Amino acid sequence: MKKIISFILLGVLALTYSSCFEDHDDNPQYSSLEVKDFVWKGLNAVYLYKDPVLNLHNDAFANNEDYTNFLNSYASPEELFESLMYQRESIDRFSWITNDYIQLEQQLSGISLHNGMEFGLVRESQSSSTVYGYVRYVLPNTSASAQGIQRGNFFDKVNGTPLYYNSSTDNNFDLFNSNNYTISLAFYNDNGTSETSDDSIESTGETITLTKQSYTENPIYYSDVFQVGGINTGYLMYNGFTSSFDGQLNNVFGNFLANNIQNLILDLRYNPGGSVNTAIILGSLIAGHNGDVFSIEEWNSEIQSHLEDTNPESLINRFTNNDDGTPLNILNLDKVYILTTGSSASASELVINCLKPYIDVVQIGTTTTGKPQASTTIYDSDDFSREGANPNHTYAMQPLIYKSLNANGVTDYYTGLTPNIEVSEKLSNLGVIGDVNETLLAAAISAIEDSNRSPVTESKPSKFELVGDSNDLIPFGKDMISNKPIPSF
Repeated sequence: MKKIISFILLGVLALTYSSCFEDHDDNPQYSSLEVKDFVWKGLNAVYLYKDPVLNLHNDAFANNEDYTNFLNSYASPEELFESLMYQRESIDRFSWITNDYIQLEQQLSGISLHNGMEFGLVRESQSSSTVYGYVRYVLPNTSASAQGIQRGNFFDKVNGTPLYYNSSTDNNFDLFNSNNYTISLAFYNDNGTSETSDDSIESTGETITLTKQSYTENPIYYSDVFQVGGINTGYLMYNGFTSSFDGQLNNVFGNFLANNIQNLILDLRYNPGGSVNTAIILGSLIAGHNGDVFSIEEWNSEIQSHLEDTNPESLINRFTNNDDGTPLNILNLDKVYILTTGSSASASELVINCLKPYIDVVQIGTTTTGKPQASTTIYDSDDFSREGANPNHTYAMQPLIYKSLNANGVTDYYTGLTPNIEVSEKLSNLGVIGDVNETLLAAAISAIEDSNRSPVTESKPSKFELVGDSNDLIPFGKDMISNKPIPSF
């Protein structure tokens, strides 16, 4: 890299399905070798795990012929990319390559397709490959809402095909990629007992066809103020760190301030992450601490050493009291109650981890995804920016480039953040979001009423285990997004 360059940090799933928004009749002609060259050079420049991947070292090849032979030993750019990933199943589950950055950019501009059904995917146990879907929530003014889909509905087939999952690379979840698909409805059968061991999910025989349409989701799904023990308590279900809604997020906290709330229940159970800057804003709205360290970035050894020598402050993200000059409605709380599940990822985990050095964070629910890293879009240009990208192809990469630490240096939570109070959603009765009797919200209210109790398991674990959700199946599903520049040297 020859000069200072700026990237938008994103995480995107491999965009292998055809574009829904724009036709590309004039497909550029490219050499597989030039794309492979781009893949290696981009990862060599910025990949977080460059150090342990020997084939990415600067001295990995004796000469150009050696290097070219290495590239040609792989059948495709995708195969080369995968060969250079570090511990794919456990550490780097989130770096991706796409052969169509035009579609990626359309997604970035807010053009996305959605049928309105947000769902989880579960199987009975690790020994079972049969998967069932359950509806977590439905977005308004969508196909799912028009068809009467509701939270708590189940399905066992897509387009008549039973769902299965053996691993992240051995499943048939690509059935959801179609713009139109039909789900076969099912129901949860507890067989009239309180035990979960005999529970099952069974077909109803009914089917519903869902259609995706252009849609922008408001991440502020639900907010309310109610009393717990005579004290005003705020509740917010927040489903994505989307920077274009930061103003509305600030307004929600303005309402909390106006109602003089003393407790806050932040519901991140389905929040897959998003903007790092929005995570900083949310943490600041909750706790204040303007100017204190929110998070610290740790890059690969080359970039890290350069930044520590030339601009160490650039490695630090700090709490703030404003959003581009607009004052934040800061609560200055010393305790927050945060609801989580295995679908709470990246920026959600960032908020939890980075608040812990300053205030009491009571995490309620189940263990989170485990993703402390951020990624960036890399194009095939001299400085890896969009400008000057190779016109012969539309490949781009989203490699992980740094991991986040809190002010106490805590990071590497690859197996997730463990709750203080373990409570599983009841698939047999998910309840209504925002209802004080809903399982996770009720557990938070109970914790507020008895704030001195020790960590505890509140409910029996479900017979079914989570293997995925709707956010795993879409671009930018579970990632952190940042616009901080990265330097060249």
